[in-house]
Amino acid sequence: MQTTELEGKEIAIVAMGESQLDFHLSLIHSNKYDEVWAINAMAGIIKEVDRVFMLDPASRFFDTDDAGTQTGIMRKMLPTHPGPIYTCELDERVPGAVLYPLTEVVEATDCAYFNNTIPYAIAYAMYQKVKAINLFGIDFTYKGNLHFAEEGKACVEFWLSKCISAGINVKIAPRSSLLDTDKPLSEKLYGYHRLDDPIVVGHSQGQGFKTMKVSEYEALQKELQLQKVKEIGTILEVPEAKRY
Repeated sequence: MQTTELEGKEIAIVAMGESQLDFHLSLIHSNKYDEVWAINAMAGIIKEVDRVFMLDPASRFFDTDDAGTQTGIMRKMLPTHPGPIYTCELDERVPGAVLYPLTEVVEATDCAYFNNTIPYAIAYAMYQKVKAINLFGIDFTYKGNLHFAEEGKACVEFWLSKCISAGINVKIAPRSSLLDTDKPLSEKLYGYHRLDDPIVVGHSQGQGFKTMKVSEYEALQKELQLQKVKEIGTILEVPEAKRY
């Protein structure tokens, strides 16, 4: 059901990937979200969760070991979580379960491309007309492990593209591989990354995207750093804080 309570809100969607660490760091650095949505087992980890997305039937977790190491935490969380837990089938063992509004979301977004749970959460956010989506723990691939990749990344990025086109501000955890977020700035533009002075793209609030040579970007960063030195008298090196 569409509701005005989410319209214009900023939400965080948190899944089980490595970049979930950036969610916890964001809280440490006082970032706030109007709502936090958890994917599957993350609902048993995060203390304050407003909505849970578990598009598998609950029987997958209660009646089989198909979910592997997630099975234990899901069996513990599902009977006690107040919900709403969006799913495809109601189960009396999950009192907080509600049916995902599939028909309404598909009709409102004019799309039915869902090959894992996360796109359902993103599509729901789009359906509810949120202002901004922060994504954590949604990684699919990891640096240094070229032989491991989870299915579903293309579907997630497809829905993020739809959200961006709809004017929703999409923010991705620094450690995540979504939209090449974790790639070095000088390696993001294929072909240009092979130049002696690669072309990079920066984005600033209200000014959109801007291309420049990496040497120009580095000079700009030094200039900005010197301005900060003049303002505060010293440079505080806090690596994790700088991510935010």
